[in-house]
Amino acid sequence: MEELFRFLARPMGRMVRIVAGLALIAIGLLWVHGVAGWILAVVGVVPLLAGSLDYCVFAPLFGLPFSGRQLRQTLNKAEQA
Repeated sequence: MEELFRFLARPMGRMVRIVAGLALIAIGLLWVHGVAGWILAVVGVVPLLAGSLDYCVFAPLFGLPFSGRQLRQTLNKAEQA
């Protein structure tokens, strides 16, 4: 699981979350119509903002910091130990 969080905390992981969020928003607004489309678009805002603001939404569920900077520091300390 640590490797997943290492990836998510890196610039490439952030970019993947931003692109995934934009894709969910676009799919929700352009292809899925009605309430389901709006729900999908709203769900897409979460990875978009998390990637843009350097947060990892799922990390606290595993006892890791929410902030990307703190997550990288924690994972680096664990790697060095």
